[in-house]
Amino acid sequence: MNRVLYVRNLPYKITGEEMYDIFGKFGALRQIRLGATPETRGTAFVVYEDIFDAKNACDHLSGFNVCNRCGDFRSNLI
Repeated sequence: MNRVLYVRNLPYKITGEEMYDIFGKFGALRQIRLGATPETRGTAFVVYEDIFDAKNACDHLSGFNVCNRCGDFRSNLI
């Protein structure tokens, strides 16, 4: 586990503000990078300040539903 979460299967029109609202509940965020190209739309990297906050978010949001899409996490890619 690390402090960077890779999230996929997001709605294409989700905003950074909505992402901060969803993921900010679990701890201080350093950065959120939403996919902007046709190949990366619906994905994001969510970077927490602390590894424990990232784990907490992953545990609580695994399979979360946003606009009828079920979010999918990967935390060991980076």
